[in-house]
Amino acid sequence: MNALLKSGQPELIYSKALEYYQKEKWQRASTLFEGVQHYYTGTSREDSISFFNARCKYKNRDFDTASTLLDDFRRKFGRSAFIEDAEGMYALCFYFLSPGPSRDQTMTGHALIAINEFMSRYPQSDRVEDFRKINTELTERLHEKAYLNAYTYYKTGKYKSAIVAFKNALKQYPESKRREEIMYLIVDSGYRLASNSISEKQTDRYLSMLDSYLSFKEEFPESKHIKEVDRMAQHARDYLDRNKQEDNNI
Repeated sequence: MNALLKSGQPELIYSKALEYYQKEKWQRASTLFEGVQHYYTGTSREDSISFFNARCKYKNRDFDTASTLLDDFRRKFGRSAFIEDAEGMYALCFYFLSPGPSRDQTMTGHALIAINEFMSRYPQSDRVEDFRKINTELTERLHEKAYLNAYTYYKTGKYKSAIVAFKNALKQYPESKRREEIMYLIVDSGYRLASNSISEKQTDRYLSMLDSYLSFKEEFPESKHIKEVDRMAQHARDYLDRNKQEDNNI
């Protein structure tokens, strides 16, 4: 390999690189494409060598390097015959780099942008159907991340922060498959927050909790949580009634 690269024969190096590429020996092909690339700068082969090398990295699951090379390719060779394939692989690099919902979702955001850009530019592409499925999968991953962030506040007893985070999750992703669970946890967090508050804040917090309760019951009248939220609401009303009577007796 080293002897070939030092031979100073670009046609021979290129030919061998293509041979490895066709045999799916991605690492060897990539090494030769990288070694021969400078010979063909400004020629008709420049884009093909750049694309083949990027695809080698992609096939070798080096998605970080592949995404960088493919981004350079699509910026430099926008009219290449390989541009659609390059942009498709570019989007998929971010998809494969996207982690599970418990981790940072920066790559998921990049993937969604790239996938939607691809579908917009190439609506007739054979990849569109698969990309729609990926788009749904990644969007649900962001839903789950927002839910998990809010649930962390809830589990650690930070109910005021949990309510804000749960409401933000619903605002960002109103079609979330966890919508019922999130709305229930808003009621539950509101109830716990009010119950554990100082007396000066309890009235306002129970009233706010009851607003969340009514919204939940209207949207999910058959929910498995109905009996539980009804119990919370009754306790809140009892407190407000007692508080009102005490005020009247003063």
